[in-house]
Amino acid sequence: MARLGFGAFLAPHHPIGENPLLQFRRDIAFVKHLDELGYDEFWCGEHHSSGWEMIASPEMFLAAAAEHTKRIKLATGVVSLPYHHPFNVAQRMVQLDWMSGGRAIFGSGPGALPSDAYTLNIDPMTQRDRQDEAIGVIRRLMKGERVTHKSDWFTLQDAALQLLPLQEDMPFAVASQISPSGMTLAGKYGIGIISLGSMAPEGLTALPTQWGFAESAAKKAGTTVDRKNWRVLLSWHIAETREKAREEARRGLMHWHNRYNVATLQRAGAVAFKSEDEAIEKTTAAGPGGSTSVIGTPDDLVNMIKNVYASSGGFGTIVGFVHDWANPENTFRSWDLVARYVVPEINGYVAKLRESEHHLQTNRAVFDRAGQAIMAKIMENKDAAEALKVTEGPRFAAAGAQVPKGLGKKQEAAE
Repeated sequence: MARLGFGAFLAPHHPIGENPLLQFRRDIAFVKHLDELGYDEFWCGEHHSSGWEMIASPEMFLAAAAEHTKRIKLATGVVSLPYHHPFNVAQRMVQLDWMSGGRAIFGSGPGALPSDAYTLNIDPMTQRDRQDEAIGVIRRLMKGERVTHKSDWFTLQDAALQLLPLQEDMPFAVASQISPSGMTLAGKYGIGIISLGSMAPEGLTALPTQWGFAESAAKKAGTTVDRKNWRVLLSWHIAETREKAREEARRGLMHWHNRYNVATLQRAGAVAFKSEDEAIEKTTAAGPGGSTSVIGTPDDLVNMIKNVYASSGGFGTIVGFVHDWANPENTFRSWDLVARYVVPEINGYVAKLRESEHHLQTNRAVFDRAGQAIMAKIMENKDAAEALKVTEGPRFAAAGAQVPKGLGKKQEAAE
């Protein structure tokens, strides 16, 4: 399989009760931690209700994160375009790109929480069309065009950005759920996708057919789409053993599901777990498309990623969903283990090291003969032989080389 990028998606989903100031600071520390571990992307979203998701402006959060990081790409996951005037969104993204040194990714969506749309008095039936309209205008503005556009929800009059992005072509991506609308929109504009629906069993099952919607829309619009720009979202908690991972995550997982998914969001079909054991078993159970979550070891996650990659036909980046199933210390360690063991295994970073080790082991006799020949040549030099008798006899013996007769006796006598 091709090498994959690795990223993180922070909604965030923080249980209510902790000091918000400390949560924001820990989230910034988390992005810094990911950057130091070598992750490729960090995504954070926009929400205005539910209590669990406090980031109202992803651009503002990412600008702060940019000051604590060096290389990780910083992505809005997502800006809900129907909530904003497109000209202001374009300007904020341009500013973020400059403040981050050209590391911004513009991710957009129609808006995820019905309560947010209700608060802003937006008809849910208009949201996807407004996202489509806004993307078209923002892309024109970022290309340097001067735009006049009149809509039923915003107006632009001879408008142009006075500063263009630092990147020659800022990456765009749209959120995709289970329906084909997100994929179709990506194909229309020839931009990237982040599949959020893959966290649900039905979304994971739909992945094999999703890419076809993007390709069909691209063909119709005269654009192209690339699987390298497709990101798939999955969830995990990793520890050294499966038992340890489950023990660390069980309580937080049950609280998150019962309190947030069931009681707060009232997600369709979501039923409260009756026990922590049930929470673990049902969350990690494999359906027709495989398991949507791993609570286990690095090897477990490697297997899941390979299975999802194969069933989907391929994508460019795997994005982990950030949650508080475990405490902060174990959560940070989970992402550390992924960087240390999962990323190199998936991307083949250690394959040649294993090959080198295997080659040495299987050709031990050849290398031993070479070592003996080297020692024999050295012993032809009288001064070198005398020195080795004193200092190197035991070392060469331990290494398995043939030690010339009498080597090491002088050292034994000296001791």
